[in-house]
Amino acid sequence: MHLLIPAAGTGRRMGSNRNKLLLVVCSRPIIAWTLLAAEAASQISSIGIICQPYDWEDFKTILTPLKLTKPVELIQGGSTRQESVYNGLQALPDSEEQVLIHDGARCLATPDLLNSCAEAIRQCPGLIAAVPVKDTIKVVDENGIIQSTPDRRQLWAAQTPQGFDVQLLKKCHAEGIRQGWEVTDDAALFEKCRYPVRIVQGEETNLKLTTPQDLAIAEFILKNRLGKG
Repeated sequence: MHLLIPAAGTGRRMGSNRNKLLLVVCSRPIIAWTLLAAEAASQISSIGIICQPYDWEDFKTILTPLKLTKPVELIQGGSTRQESVYNGLQALPDSEEQVLIHDGARCLATPDLLNSCAEAIRQCPGLIAAVPVKDTIKVVDENGIIQSTPDRRQLWAAQTPQGFDVQLLKKCHAEGIRQGWEVTDDAALFEKCRYPVRIVQGEETNLKLTTPQDLAIAEFILKNRLGKG
């Protein structure tokens, strides 16, 4: 199965002036850990990295020492994640029936999670990895006043990978362009088009690295894993 990795963002919230996926954690760039997980996942056959052309040389430099056995294609990113994934979908081989989409900044996802999602998407039109919310969530208005407290038992925190039927996802992206929808993940497009999206149990350690504090947490988790061989 093909894995698309949106990697066209910046490091603004990370306090960096470059693509945050080029930042180093445990002696490797963030994107390298994501790629190594994909390499180790038996269900992943090929990889597309969706990034800006000015980062291509950096990504090529990272790829060389990894010596991945799976083909990797660099795809031009868009101005938003939504545009980037659209570009990635257009670059897929015509033979691809399902696709996984995984944020490059979630470099702690394990090969087991990638495999679980790849196997599950063959049985449904759409899915996301997610974990149950542990904290009590409050809905707050623009003045900072609590309006409601949703039932935590019905709340899940969305992660990636997200998996989809390729033709349906292309249809949803086309409708999103026609309607002018702006969404933060592909599952939201599926929901707007009224297609079902299934939950696959994610991983508590599958963090999205966004702030410098996240880097410290990721380093701790990776060192622990490396220490266990």
